[in-house]
Amino acid sequence: MKFSEMPYKRADIEEAKAEFAKLMTDFDNAKSGEEQFEVHKRYYKTVNRIFTQMTLAEIRHSIDVTDEFYSRENDYYDENGPVLQSLLVDYGKKLYNSEYRTFLESKIGKVAFKNLELAMKSVDDKIVPLMQEENSLKSRYDKLLATAKIDWKDETLNLSLMAPYLNNSDRNVRVEAWKKYTEFFSNNKEELDDIYDRLVKNRTAQAEKLGYDNFIQLGYYRMNRNCYGREDVKRFREQVKRDFVPFAEKLHDRRRIRLGLDKLHFEDEGVYFNNGNPAPIGTPDDILAAGRKMYNELSPETAKFINFMCDNELFDVLGRKTKQTGGYMTYLPDYKSPFIFANFNGTADDADVMTHECGHAFQGFCMVDDPINEHSDITMETAETHSMSMEFFTEPWMELFFGKRKQDYIDMHLESAAAFIPYGTMVDEFQDIAYSNPGLSPKQRNEMWRELEMQYKPHLDYSGNEYYSQGGFWQKQRHIYDSPFYYIDYVLAQTNAFQYKVMMDNDYKAAWKSYLKLCNLGAKDFFTGLVKQVGLRSPFEDGTLKDMVGKLQGALKL
Repeated sequence: MKFSEMPYKRADIEEAKAEFAKLMTDFDNAKSGEEQFEVHKRYYKTVNRIFTQMTLAEIRHSIDVTDEFYSRENDYYDENGPVLQSLLVDYGKKLYNSEYRTFLESKIGKVAFKNLELAMKSVDDKIVPLMQEENSLKSRYDKLLATAKIDWKDETLNLSLMAPYLNNSDRNVRVEAWKKYTEFFSNNKEELDDIYDRLVKNRTAQAEKLGYDNFIQLGYYRMNRNCYGREDVKRFREQVKRDFVPFAEKLHDRRRIRLGLDKLHFEDEGVYFNNGNPAPIGTPDDILAAGRKMYNELSPETAKFINFMCDNELFDVLGRKTKQTGGYMTYLPDYKSPFIFANFNGTADDADVMTHECGHAFQGFCMVDDPINEHSDITMETAETHSMSMEFFTEPWMELFFGKRKQDYIDMHLESAAAFIPYGTMVDEFQDIAYSNPGLSPKQRNEMWRELEMQYKPHLDYSGNEYYSQGGFWQKQRHIYDSPFYYIDYVLAQTNAFQYKVMMDNDYKAAWKSYLKLCNLGAKDFFTGLVKQVGLRSPFEDGTLKDMVGKLQGALKL
């Protein structure tokens, strides 16, 4: 069904409570594992219907944050989403403690039961009011950024639409653009500080009510960290500092020389060539058409996927002034439909939507005929492996998007992917410190961010910009506010994607076969098991980054 034709009806929370009560009663009265599994299949139908309606509301609110109807729906789900989460956990407890658990595990898998255990440790009725407040704070932040109005030349732009000017080939243009862009955050600093301060205190209070010392353990449970923990991530961050930061700094210095600069200033951070970064050629419709051609040629599986997406209006990618910033892929269960939301802005990011977000959507499409919902409950580092690896697998088709500047894009993509690993790791360490020390003042948090920047990005120069030189850059990073501890998942995934890059440069067909296997495995194994099954090294294994960097440096002749 086309997205515009999908009907919306609010998922009534009282109706959901009654349905879950009946499901749990029937589950308790079942006389065998087979009977309980039949109840569980009814549970699938219930949650699929609810999540389809919630997701429709989320997408349509994202498309226009000023739409009054969907703004009210968003407020409704902010308030009632935690109630639904509590219902899911109550039902999950029945499943987890079933006397027929062995049979049920044979149907839905051990990973699902580990995830149920984590869910039971992270949601409880007694923290529902705090979860509701947390949702409200996140929406307040999202709306603040989405409704930003920046006076630029003869028009008013939002944050997303400023991107082409922030990375303009004319240094004077980008310096002025960054000044205007920064002014928005500087002018709203007190509100941004207040929102984050309230979020840290709120999440800490939730953790304490559940018996944890601080939010970090609760945050890990919420991220479904089902096969590694905080110490594993800490050791990985040390690998990044020791083995990857020097490599990233070499690439930054190579770019500095290419740009003819004495030093890289923060305004130069996103610029890769003196004649400007490569940008997609043609209109947004041309970009979508190029994506359709690319995936029709890549493989039979991707051809089926992209034709379904395009034929059913499952992209909303045009940048608009009242549209939420950023991009995401989500899923509409009742229609077996992935959906991609983005903000085209005339930069290479537009092509990235057709690679990164389509990587997510393709994997979701791979699972549409699997009758077991839990097999689609992939953890985020696995999900981001699908998307970031797809960015490399699609490189042979970049001429469709960039014409004669295909190689410039490929070079830029590799350098920006490498630069991301230190940045993403820094975001994770920032959050670890912030939630370990919830009493930090806004000024102390900013000082801590600036100190981390000096460790992870020592080349960075903010001279002339008071807001960023005092440590305010992190406030533009939505994940820090909305999705605590998510960002390290991107870094782990980028590590996997670089492994695929090395693999495909040696044998593209073998690499694609491995990737397709990963997509079809879904969540049938834990992250560390999945990477092993498809022939990748675990990012947590000491030496993984060092070995990968050695191969990349050899290929780049650094």
